[in-house]
Amino acid sequence: MYTASSSVSAPSRPQRSAVPAGSGPYLDPALTGRARRPAGVVGQPLSGRIDLSGPQGAQLRKAVASVHRICPEFNPVQVLRRSGRSVLIIGTTGRTTAVAKCLLDHSPAWAESLRHEIASYRAFVRHRPPVRVPRLIAADPENCTLVIERMPGRPAALARHPVEAPPRADVRAALGAVARLNSWRPPAGMFDAPLDYGSRISRYHELGLFTDRDLGDLQKLLHGLAQAGGRQGMGQFCHGDALLSNILLSPTGPVLVDWEHAGWYLPGYDLATLWAVLGDAPEARRRISQLAQQHGTAARDAFLVNLMLVLTREIRTYETAVQRTMREAPPVVGGQAPASGLAAGEEQRLLLRRLHDDCALARRAVRAAVGTR
Repeated sequence: MYTASSSVSAPSRPQRSAVPAGSGPYLDPALTGRARRPAGVVGQPLSGRIDLSGPQGAQLRKAVASVHRICPEFNPVQVLRRSGRSVLIIGTTGRTTAVAKCLLDHSPAWAESLRHEIASYRAFVRHRPPVRVPRLIAADPENCTLVIERMPGRPAALARHPVEAPPRADVRAALGAVARLNSWRPPAGMFDAPLDYGSRISRYHELGLFTDRDLGDLQKLLHGLAQAGGRQGMGQFCHGDALLSNILLSPTGPVLVDWEHAGWYLPGYDLATLWAVLGDAPEARRRISQLAQQHGTAARDAFLVNLMLVLTREIRTYETAVQRTMREAPPVVGGQAPASGLAAGEEQRLLLRRLHDDCALARRAVRAAVGTR
């Protein structure tokens, strides 16, 4: 990370087949090889009609009705994505192309997440961040419905963990947008702190994801950060899910979408997220490590705490995906499973192996950082 003995950088790895896609509400890590566009991505021209017939059509009719209650002029054209959790519908409002997001699963966690996203877009109406974001058109937090402007551009990556290293220009544009956002200081009280570091570390320890030494080392770094700058001095505004798939690249500059986790974090949370998903881009990782330590020891330590939490979250997510794939795999016929099932499971296992290697690398950097205190 900051010396040869504790560097958080990784050697080049051989290319592998496509890895599971995943990004917040728009990409599911369990859906291998089927990366979906996040909201606001301009792809094919709008065409066709939405099928509102049948049992699934009834669900769509209910979603469209909730959109019309807050945006009567919305004309639905295409379903961008549908899952058991939410549906994204592309449509028009006058001369504007828009994306409507409606929650189908109103479980408390999902509802709170969408309400936080709505609150973020409302805050951006009053105080614009130093990066481009979709314009809010209408929202209903009670019924968990959101309508935003459909932004032009292509995702910096379609998958949560890109298989190949993205072009350098794309990485530079993404890092530049994240840096501008992280330097922003919105008015006090506009955003909260979505992550309780102490509780998250303790929870991962209770689940067996952190060792006793991990727990002690991370608590020491947190204690040192509190002494170094306190809550105000060390806080940084972050997107909270700064994946390349949530950054749209357009001729007029990057656009950040999916603001469900925006708020105040320890410095370097967005950088840690990008580092974690760029396992096949060692040059980009070196650049991220340099950015993370350029503001001194405290910023470096904050980045390492963030990195351990982000990597552990990814491991937990993809371990669940592997288990689900194994449960849902077709039965073995003639002593051999279908090729598609083998490919999906193997891709997820390869990614998990890389994440465990990265976590071990970050763990060594954390221990070296504690040793310098």
